[in-house]
Amino acid sequence: MRKEKIHFFRQIPRSILLILFIVSAFVTLFALRQNNTAMVRLRDEVYKADKEGGDVNKALNNLRSYVYGHMNTNLSSGGNSIKPPIQLKYTYERLQKVEQERVDTINSKVYTDAQNYCQALNSVDFSGRNRVPCITEYVTSHGAKAQPIPAALYQFDFVSPTWSPDFAGWSLLITAVLLLAYAINLALDHIVGRPKDA
Repeated sequence: MRKEKIHFFRQIPRSILLILFIVSAFVTLFALRQNNTAMVRLRDEVYKADKEGGDVNKALNNLRSYVYGHMNTNLSSGGNSIKPPIQLKYTYERLQKVEQERVDTINSKVYTDAQNYCQALNSVDFSGRNRVPCITEYVTSHGAKAQPIPAALYQFDFVSPTWSPDFAGWSLLITAVLLLAYAINLALDHIVGRPKDA
């Protein structure tokens, strides 16, 4: 039985195995490139939604599910790229602006209330010299401060799998099997010798 298995590997022409391996390797490279290209397109959709105030969650979920399901979809672009690679800069800035506007509105009303309160307390003071410390103290004790928005909530990094059951993954597996078959065929020729009819 062992001789039959060895004979099977030796019957496959090495040139056919080499050609199949080369074709499969090119198909694998093409499929891996397609995975990466699709990831870049989805990443650009996230950036566009972030910049234009679109549906960032939908774009982010599309990118996340694609990266998690396909190999060669690493979000980083080199050793010195920003970390984490997805940063919703515009969404974060819009939220900070809304928070600052909220605080400014509250503080504007607090300042008006402080003027009215301090004028009632010091109604005989025409110069306002005694009202200034009163207003300052009132604004300090009643004013609002902007709440910090955690930047980490708007930064993302998704890790792609080492192997995925998609076109790229299966073509990579076939390429590896063809390479192994070629190596076994070559090794058997050196160990056992070439068949007489080859």
